[in-house]
Amino acid sequence: MSKEQRSHVRQLYSASERQRRDASPWTFVQGVLAPLQFLVFLISLALVTRYLLTGEGLMAASISVVVKTLVLYAIMITGSIWEHDVFGRYLFAPAFFWEDVVSMLVLALHTAYLVALFTGWLTPQEQMLLALAAYASYVVNAAQFLLKLRAARLQAAPQRISGIEVLG
Repeated sequence: MSKEQRSHVRQLYSASERQRRDASPWTFVQGVLAPLQFLVFLISLALVTRYLLTGEGLMAASISVVVKTLVLYAIMITGSIWEHDVFGRYLFAPAFFWEDVVSMLVLALHTAYLVALFTGWLTPQEQMLLALAAYASYVVNAAQFLLKLRAARLQAAPQRISGIEVLG
């Protein structure tokens, strides 16, 4: 992207937002919870897939989806606090609007799984298929955030001169 093209792209963070992001303790919390959630997701995905393929391990798969959902709730709550620290609003800040929209779908599907599990609303197989739908939405949302993180790094790079960050 040329310098001229970059000047027409809206910066993800203003200088003051970048300072608030870097100063917020919730930035570190998000940095810890995101890879933890991904690890829990991978383990749970393996357990859910095992159950769907073999019919074995329903309890382990169910517990893993509950744990994944609890970690999701933790990252969503702390993420909204982070968003408030940085952008002054808990959800749907313009810089993260679409990520937040998809996050609502992710939350809805994970919560629907919990409702199905605790009410017996669906069969175990249907519950696991619902978990897979929730996980698919999570993968889309995680990709959104990774792309946003990459964009933030690319936008910050031109502002660094000899290791000194230039605000502006």
